[in-house]
Amino acid sequence: MDEQSKVIIVGAGITGLSVAWRLAQNNVPFILIESSSRPGGQIRTLTQNGYVFETGPNTSSISNPEVIELFEYLSPDAEIEVASETAKKRLVLFKGHLKALPDGPISGVFTPLFTLRDKIKVLGEPFYRKGNNPYESVGKLAERRLGKSIVNYAVDPFVGGIYAGDPYKLTTKFALPKLYALEQTYGSFIKGAIRKMREPRTARDKLATKEVFSAQGGLETIVDALAEKVSRVGKIYFSSHIDHVEQLENSGWRVSFTTADGEKHVTEANYYVTTVRSDKLDAILPNSITPHLTPIQTLRYAPIWEVAVGFDHYKGDNTQSFGVLVPSVEKRNLLGILYPSDCFALRVPYDDSRLFTLFMGGERDYDKLKGKTEDEIIRIALDELYNIQSIPNSLDPSLVHLSFFEKAIPQYGPDSGERLNAIRFIEERFTGLFLAGAIRDGIGMAHRIKQGSDIGLAIVKKELY
Repeated sequence: MDEQSKVIIVGAGITGLSVAWRLAQNNVPFILIESSSRPGGQIRTLTQNGYVFETGPNTSSISNPEVIELFEYLSPDAEIEVASETAKKRLVLFKGHLKALPDGPISGVFTPLFTLRDKIKVLGEPFYRKGNNPYESVGKLAERRLGKSIVNYAVDPFVGGIYAGDPYKLTTKFALPKLYALEQTYGSFIKGAIRKMREPRTARDKLATKEVFSAQGGLETIVDALAEKVSRVGKIYFSSHIDHVEQLENSGWRVSFTTADGEKHVTEANYYVTTVRSDKLDAILPNSITPHLTPIQTLRYAPIWEVAVGFDHYKGDNTQSFGVLVPSVEKRNLLGILYPSDCFALRVPYDDSRLFTLFMGGERDYDKLKGKTEDEIIRIALDELYNIQSIPNSLDPSLVHLSFFEKAIPQYGPDSGERLNAIRFIEERFTGLFLAGAIRDGIGMAHRIKQGSDIGLAIVKKELY
């Protein structure tokens, strides 16, 4: 053994770095092992031709106080950028045209997106009996309480934008637990939302404003600043791979790994935290755990193509908003379009430039697109963008960048209960082990920050108190 630490973390994505943040804050030494040459995982910001764009996650919401606390820790090396008022407006593609998603009761009454029958159905929502199926899908639950047209033009595109998934294959209890809790706790979405608004909130609770956020200069500034700052307390090894892991008889963990220069390391620690994808777990866990991993490794991931498109001098539909949600019933080749330059500053080279981010594939459209070349994917994306945004064919893009993620977004379906039970069983049986990452607790960046923070603080409490 050549070194000791309190904690070994595998994976320098936002989850692993958030664990390290809380450990570093409390001077608890750690070792973080990352297989790639950089921090951040799927989070990456590129700058090309004067455009600043993301090639992974684009935004998140300030859905918990930990997001603000993290930025306070990182300031001034990374500064939060809250989206402009424009981001409050969301567009939906409806019969080939852009329509605003209702943002209140009045616009909900007059919107063409929903049928009269379903508008009336919503009025009765507070009085419907609550469901008793814990595995009810998002689509079934929303259809039961709100109506089919609302599923088609609000719930389906919303789920497509977050999970790139099918609302009838995602289980509400796991995919949208807050929505599930509203019905189960209060008997109604509407009554529950009103009650929640009236509940007293602490000063810390009020930090969670639900606003959309990025970071000044792009999301990669967050992970770069985190990696630099936490490394003052712990050690981060990039371009390294794990050779062997074992749990010690007297509690604790021993990990052997090799760094980029071929140097072998053996380290021991009280805690072992994994943050990798489910299909990578068996390579970084002892053989004794492998038989228990099956329910975790059956987790499905939606594949995503992401296309950033910029126009130096844009001509086309210039409706300002967060972006466009594309419902399944529209039969298009897009999940949605984001408008980053509408929401965040300094993302484009000129005042009349515009930046779009297109998302394709997912559970919905992967079969239609698989096997196509990169040029074919880009052509399909541009055809859709030009059509939806009414861009003249004579206008050529100044930026086109394609990214592909084969396993992008976990799908929290009906097998999630079995997966979570397996995680709990393993963590209880193997003392000091934490199985973290998007295999549980939500898929968004804010979820990952909170999960990492919770794990880090749990370790700190055990070590210091």
